[in-house]
Order: sequence, then structure tokens, then C-alpha cells
Amino acid sequence: MQLQARDRVPELTGLLTVVSLALVFGAVLGAIPTRHLPQAPDWFLAAIPHVNAVVSVFAIGTIFVGWRAIRAGNVTRHRNAMIASLVLFVVFLVLYLYRVALEGPTSFPGPAVLEQFVYFPILAIHVLLAIVCIPLLYYVLLLALTRPVDDVGATRHPTIGRVAASLWLVSFFLGTVVYALLYVVF
Repeated sequence: MQLQARDRVPELTGLLTVVSLALVFGAVLGAIPTRHLPQAPDWFLAAIPHVNAVVSVFAIGTIFVGWRAIRAGNVTRHRNAMIASLVLFVVFLVLYLYRVALEGPTSFPGPAVLEQFVYFPILAIHVLLAIVCIPLLYYVLLLALTRPVDDVGATRHPTIGRVAASLWLVSFFLGTVVYALLYVVF
């Protein structure tokens, strides 16, 4: 009997989630040897947070467009918007992890009281939602990619997709707030 990806969506979701989170935590915790990474010029590294803020705003837009499209029954527009959202997420994540692996996390430049009672809670919720979104996104993506379009609605894709899209929107929005606190306000 030949096993297919469509029959192993939960297992593939788990595998992809573990690999993804290992890369994220490896970069954030400094476990990825930087000697294996190409060295970008300082101007490029300095531009990454600003580029990622723009990417996040576009991702918020594409997620919203995809959400509205599926509510209107436009599956093609939904699929295109969600693929665009995924591509934007991958661009964001690659740039973020590259910069963090080389330079470490950015310190909060504002007052300690704001760091403790505003910045850290927003950052914690953003990070938690981003972590929770990873398996949800893989799951709905794998369901959509391993089935004919007409069969996707009969899976858990619509239910989990609503949750994933909602959390994804909030995570991207809070990430933009974190950016503003780090690079605009202070």
C-alpha cells in the first residue's frame, strides 16, 4: 500500500512544525553557528526590521483579502491571497531569523517601566501567537495542497483556517506594534 501526503497531514504538520520551531529557537537562542551564514553589509542588516514591517503590513492585507474572498465564495482569490500571505510570512521569517542569528534579539530602547508593562506583554503575545500559528498554518496548507479544491471544504480546513487566519492577523498586527515601539516611538 502506497502512503500519500494526504493520508499523513497530521504527521507532516508535526514534522514541519518541529523543524520550523527548531530553526526559530536555534536562531533566537544563538545555537546556529554564524560562520555558516553569509555576512551581509551593515546597511542590509539595519534595513531588515523596516522591510519586515512593510512585509507585515502587506501580509495583514493579503490575509484580510483571502478571508473576505472565501466568505464571498471566491476560492481562487482566496487561494491566491493566502499563498501570497504565506510567501510574505516566509520572507519575513527568513529575514528575521537571519538578522537575529547574526545580531541577536533587539533590546528595547525605551523606559524600563514601559518595557515591563507594555513592550514585554505585547511581545509575549505576539511570539506566542506566532508559535501557535505555525502548526495551524501547516495543517490548513497541507489539507489544501493534498486535495482537490472541491474536497477541501469537507475537511477541517475551513474551521481551523478561520482560527489560523485570526491568530495570524493578530500576530502580524502585534509584530507591527513591536516594530513601532522599537524603531519609531523610541
